[in-house]
Amino acid sequence: MATKIGVLVMSYGTPESLDGVEAYYTHIRHGNAPTAEQLQQLKDRYEAIVGGVFPLRENTDRQVAALQAALNSGSAQKDVEFVCYQGLKHAHPFIEDGVEAMARDGITQAVGIVLAPHYSVMSVGTYIKRAQAKAEECQVGMGFVESYHLHPQLIDVLSRRVSARLDQFEEAGAVRDEVRVLFSAHSLPVRILSMGDPYRDQLLQTSEAVAQAAGVASWQFTWQSAGRTAEPWLGPDVLDTLRELSHEQVKYVLVAPVGFVSDHLEVLYDLDIEAQAVAGELDLRLMRIESLNSDPAYMAVLSDVVRTKVEQMKVSQS
Repeated sequence: MATKIGVLVMSYGTPESLDGVEAYYTHIRHGNAPTAEQLQQLKDRYEAIVGGVFPLRENTDRQVAALQAALNSGSAQKDVEFVCYQGLKHAHPFIEDGVEAMARDGITQAVGIVLAPHYSVMSVGTYIKRAQAKAEECQVGMGFVESYHLHPQLIDVLSRRVSARLDQFEEAGAVRDEVRVLFSAHSLPVRILSMGDPYRDQLLQTSEAVAQAAGVASWQFTWQSAGRTAEPWLGPDVLDTLRELSHEQVKYVLVAPVGFVSDHLEVLYDLDIEAQAVAGELDLRLMRIESLNSDPAYMAVLSDVVRTKVEQMKVSQS
């Protein structure tokens, strides 16, 4: 009989419908309800990208299902059955709900992984802390994948996406080497640098590896989606970078948001709507690479690092 191993697939979360935006935003704000103006601004952003439909949550659901299928497919260990559970930071099912579901199902060994390749104590670290606390309470032995930012298959799938978009630029008449590639990720407060946090360095390592694999001649890193708080956040912001590139007479820009693996608000609104609007004002031709979503190549990355973590846990227990 196969041993069941739980996999807690964690992500930021998104509301299931526009009706759930207020509760979601309140949770993000640590229980403090947003003002009417703040709530309307967020609803407007969701309205702009979903047009009355709400596919964002379904995308995460597909990723979890696809990972479970990849883990249990083909040449996978026959003595092990992987069962994936979803755990969201700011929406149901919460991280703690996913761990409790494992315990109810009798699972005693599990791996936690976040749908984000790069580690920061302020992002992935907070997911792990919550999951670990609940796992100990529920007596589930859980190990964690902290990062996978230089996994060869991840670099390969990202570089192929960059190359495909550069091909499109060429087909439209641009000179390939004159396209500026902007690698981007969600900004975090500047104070992570003084903490020795690896987030920025890991992102730069991914960007450099992808640029090299795709033969990119001209690239730089930029940040996006910074929080609206009093403390300073990592920059420059992508919108400011676009303005700088316009001054440099750059005409073609490709955004590769390597810090994100899914189509959600920070990609579909911050890049596809907000950044595109600024690019239009500046007479820049802007494209972005396709998100990984549930691409089999990305699922192969996740399943490989999960299996590797399981083997590491076996060794440490022996």
